[in-house]
Amino acid sequence: MIIEILRSIGQRLIREISSRKIIDGGAIGIGASGDKTYPIDKLAEDIIVSALEKSGESLTVISEEIGRTDIRGGGTIVLIDPIDGSRNAVAGIPFYGTSIAVAAGKTIGDVFLSYVMNLITGDEFWADSGKGAYFRGERISAQSDDVLHVTAYEAQSPAHDIARIIPLLSESRKTRCLGATALDIAYLARGSISIFVNPSPSRSFDFAGGWLLVREAGGVFTDLEGNPIDDTAIGLKKSTPLLVSGNDRLHEKALKLLNHAS
Repeated sequence: MIIEILRSIGQRLIREISSRKIIDGGAIGIGASGDKTYPIDKLAEDIIVSALEKSGESLTVISEEIGRTDIRGGGTIVLIDPIDGSRNAVAGIPFYGTSIAVAAGKTIGDVFLSYVMNLITGDEFWADSGKGAYFRGERISAQSDDVLHVTAYEAQSPAHDIARIIPLLSESRKTRCLGATALDIAYLARGSISIFVNPSPSRSFDFAGGWLLVREAGGVFTDLEGNPIDDTAIGLKKSTPLLVSGNDRLHEKALKLLNHAS
């Protein structure tokens, strides 16, 4: 699969979604991941899967809403989060996007192509294994210094999660809880964010696209104990907490701070 296919999907998504009044719709069911499905989730997923069906390739699609489905008998894995930041979208908060990762095998380390799009601004990020990470067509790099300029985080269980990461947040110049994991990680890959942390287990479709972006941009991606997540299985189950940094020095600093919270 080539990146042009994913970019064409992104362009169709931003046209279709920005032109429809679907944000205020209530949940229409429960997706395969166990989360509520909203009209915007289904629309985005339908657009993506339809385009993949027309690509002519043999694919195994794993998506937040429909679960697992094979196209032409199955093959290369395509991991999809149709709307990254669904809660933002339904609340009218303009920060949500789409994440697509393509893998040759069954683990995160097998991802070789990724695409993340901000569906509000049209910002496009993509990465091709061994060929770099890109933002709007320009090659990007993660933060190079070791200053905690901006730490972004997720807190599915605030009472537990914020207590776990407060030493890191306290040492950061600025903090942000933006509500869209794939976008957070994508902006980290271009140097806009220093650290991203999520103490609660995340599903692989939340971070698979971002994993390759960060790797190709020179960043570091582990769990909260510093263990690589390359062997994490691709699927719908919640699998691992996340700590993502712009470089090794930032990562070491974050790990030391987080260890004090354990």
